Amino acid sequence: MMITSTSNSKIKNLNKCLKNAKERRKQDIFLVEGLRMFAEIPQHMHVETYATEEFYHSHRELFKEISFELVADHVMDTISDTRTPQGVVSIVKRKHYEPEEVCRLDTSMAPLILAIENLQDPGNLGTIVRTAEGAGVTGIFMSRDTVDIYNPKVVRSTMGSIFRVPFCYVENLTQQILELNRKGCRTYSAHTQGTSFYDEDYCYPTIFCIGNEGNGLSEALISACNCKISIPMAGKVESLNAATAATVLMYEAMRQRSTLNRQK
Repeated sequence: MMITSTSNSKIKNLNKCLKNAKERRKQDIFLVEGLRMFAEIPQHMHVETYATEEFYHSHRELFKEISFELVADHVMDTISDTRTPQGVVSIVKRKHYEPEEVCRLDTSMAPLILAIENLQDPGNLGTIVRTAEGAGVTGIFMSRDTVDIYNPKVVRSTMGSIFRVPFCYVENLTQQILELNRKGCRTYSAHTQGTSFYDEDYCYPTIFCIGNEGNGLSEALISACNCKISIPMAGKVESLNAATAATVLMYEAMRQRSTLNRQK
């Protein structure tokens, strides 16, 4: 049977979760929309999918062994967070990582970690998570006041990386950094007054701290880090977008580690 009414209890619940972060937390789920994200959902995290008849018939192979409901096009319009719905929305279980899983020091590979403080733009966070996977980042810590990683706009921007990059929110990011310092990690704060990031060695356990779009990092977190680093600027540019700056740092670490591996 196809769901044809927006008053259906399941559709009402979907809309509540779409609009309310507290409700998503309460149900311990998040929402995924679009073909690419739907195709990447790990089966053990999948709860239920809602699809239009056209989408289902075009991608029937993706619906094997999962729970799903067909919905009318006008119903899909009400549960979509995009201007042009692709015809599929899924409910997905959240995965909960412990800090020890985000920064594993018991492996042969030196961890490469991002610590994000009070980032507010969903697109920035989603881009950072996606780029982190591409650059070989092993985990992400976030302060409690950072934007909800399960915000639909963040999820969409990760392009599936949210399923693969370990992350967790911590109550006190400064204390987390101090603890990782004691365990031998090298911690770097992105700062306009720091030394050039090209001058540092990131082949050891490394943590890059990225701050708020407008205010940067807090003084407490800057003081907790081993070193302040900056990205050299030409022209009259004073700083880069948070996601862009994080990308530059991550890929320099990747470049150094790749060079070291080739030399071994």
